[in-house]
Amino acid sequence: MTTTDAGTAVRYLVDDVDAAVAFYTDHLGFTLAMTAASAFADVRRGPLRLLLSGPASSGARATPDDAATPGHNRIHLVVDDLDREIARLRAAGLDFRSELVAGPGGRQVLVADPAGNLVELFQPAGAAAAR
Repeated sequence: MTTTDAGTAVRYLVDDVDAAVAFYTDHLGFTLAMTAASAFADVRRGPLRLLLSGPASSGARATPDDAATPGHNRIHLVVDDLDREIARLRAAGLDFRSELVAGPGGRQVLVADPAGNLVELFQPAGAAAAR
């Protein structure tokens, strides 16, 4: 196998590329790296490349039935102040899929993008103790 310098990316299948781009750039701090109209977009946050493939994209070709349902996997974004992020995103009317969960490693909450793909917002325990 040969590799390129394109890096590693995660692909999310979405129903509406424009709505997904707005969700990730307006609410979660991603920047738009590239778009191909309604078929595809590449958004980035730090080292994470998130490929958003709409129904017209070649990346949206059928997958096995057990892998086709959104929400079984999720990207994980570390935040400094989870309470502030929850308040900001609730005020924006975003779709939360879980209550705040706390454990020995930190706290987390799940929010869904417009296509139902999950995003975990996570505040490590060390960051919670530092506040």
